Amino acid sequence: MKSHLIITASLLISLLFSADILHAQIDREAGSIFSTRSEVIAERGMVATSQPLATQVGLQILRDGGNAIDAAIGANAAMGLMEPTGNGIGGDLFAIIWHQETEQLYALNASGRSPMGLSYDRLMEILEEMDRNSIPPYDLLSVSVPGAVDGWFEMHERFGSAEMKDILSEPIWYAENGFPVSEAISASWRRSASFLSGQPGAFEETFTIDGEGPEKGEIFRNPDLGNTFRLLAENGRDAFYRGEIAEKIDEWMRENDGYLRYEDFDNHHSDWVEPQTTNYRGYDVYQVGGNVQGTAVLQMLNILEGFDLEETGFGTAETLHLMIEAKKLAFEDRAKHYADPDFHEVPYDILLSKEYASERRELIGNR
Repeated sequence: MKSHLIITASLLISLLFSADILHAQIDREAGSIFSTRSEVIAERGMVATSQPLATQVGLQILRDGGNAIDAAIGANAAMGLMEPTGNGIGGDLFAIIWHQETEQLYALNASGRSPMGLSYDRLMEILEEMDRNSIPPYDLLSVSVPGAVDGWFEMHERFGSAEMKDILSEPIWYAENGFPVSEAISASWRRSASFLSGQPGAFEETFTIDGEGPEKGEIFRNPDLGNTFRLLAENGRDAFYRGEIAEKIDEWMRENDGYLRYEDFDNHHSDWVEPQTTNYRGYDVYQVGGNVQGTAVLQMLNILEGFDLEETGFGTAETLHLMIEAKKLAFEDRAKHYADPDFHEVPYDILLSKEYASERRELIGNR
């Protein structure tokens, strides 16, 4: 079964501010002045990540006969190893998948829920004791059930073709033998190491070299993660959610006053959901919806559709003003309405309507 994956963690409206943008040295013969790299063009397959070695992992899976889903899983596993500053099996997964054979778009919400033992009332009590009105981002209170691994196996069961042991073989090799850390990841890693080293757990032993984040080009290994990948390759998703890994996390959380328990892992599941969509100037744009902020992108597009951005011009003060204000309005709705769909019915019919966008658009004043 052939399948194609549209990887859209979020369709971002990004704003580039650079006084020297017009003077940037470019390495392409044609195209827009703000584009400094030539596009990559291919026919037999394509993988895109922020780490070249992870991209190679995905490409190798395609060369070996795997499909797009297999390549996405392998590349994602490699990213958790190679860019732990922004990825990892302790996090969540969201995917939008176009399946060519059935000509249908699928959306997967593989995010984890909060621990069953941490009720709202108990959370409020703890925050009051801490004299805080929000959850500290680097506290065990912020830890939810990891959903990424279940997301891998959900996608693989429905659309994958290669064996999971083959998909994870390259990430296992890199975890055990090491890889050279790339420049941008190294910079973020080294900044994070200074304050994460004091957190509970084995951060310093696992993620530093002599107490520091790895430097650019330094070889980094994570054999413990490689062992986890091996368990998943050999025993499937239950090795993570109903086996040794869940048991050890339960034990560690109890010892360190955390809230995740074995039962939280045992009860975890991902959800195939109806993707949310809007049409922007003739193009259908999709997001996962639910407890994901991608819906804000759709709202921003609806608001911006009422402005002539071609006339205001790329990167101008007027265009930036409109984009920023549209984002502020969408994020206001995000804070009020986006939530776990099991507990709150998100009013998509209103939020994504062109009529509502017109009302919100009227709130944007002149510069």
